[in-house]
Amino acid sequence: MADYTVEFVGTGETIEVSDKQTLLQACLEEGIAQEYSCRVGMCLACSAKILEGEVEQSVAEARALTSAEAEEYALTCMARPQSDLVLDRGKYPPSIENAGVDADGAVADDD
Repeated sequence: MADYTVEFVGTGETIEVSDKQTLLQACLEEGIAQEYSCRVGMCLACSAKILEGEVEQSVAEARALTSAEAEEYALTCMARPQSDLVLDRGKYPPSIENAGVDADGAVADDD
């Protein structure tokens, strides 16, 4: 079991995360206000852009992210660190826009 440092840009928040726990689990344990909803990799509410580092999130890739998106974005409810990370929370992959959701994560109004 390894522990990695996860830094969230723009917030000054840094936490230690085991490679056996998800990023969301660690955030909740540390009292960090990470947005989430479904906790199973489907809603994309917990998305973060990966600026540095690598995660393991094969379940997220199978459910909600394309292979290319999984290289650039982490679904924190599914992602487990594989290295130290720098993340930009609240950044959504391009596929979310194609699903009728705006950049803020709200359902787009088509009327």
